[in-house]
Amino acid sequence: MSDPAHPASPAADLLSRPLFELSTAQAVFDLLQSRARGQGVELRPPPPAPTTCCGRGCNGCVWEGFYAAATYWRDEALLILGDGI
Repeated sequence: MSDPAHPASPAADLLSRPLFELSTAQAVFDLLQSRARGQGVELRPPPPAPTTCCGRGCNGCVWEGFYAAATYWRDEALLILGDGI
């Protein structure tokens, strides 16, 4: 439950969001890579966005795989950077 007296920071809000939009995923990648540079840590590259979506809403769409990989990358980066999940 959130505490109105202590609102979450924009970065914390961004890092806690489900990843299902490309702009959110890219913002997370940028934020965590910036933090890693600041700590002198090298993270593996984030997953690339798909380029082969047919746009038909397929079950198992390449975007589903991308967002799953992006979430895994975010969680791994948070652990490496000591931010937990």
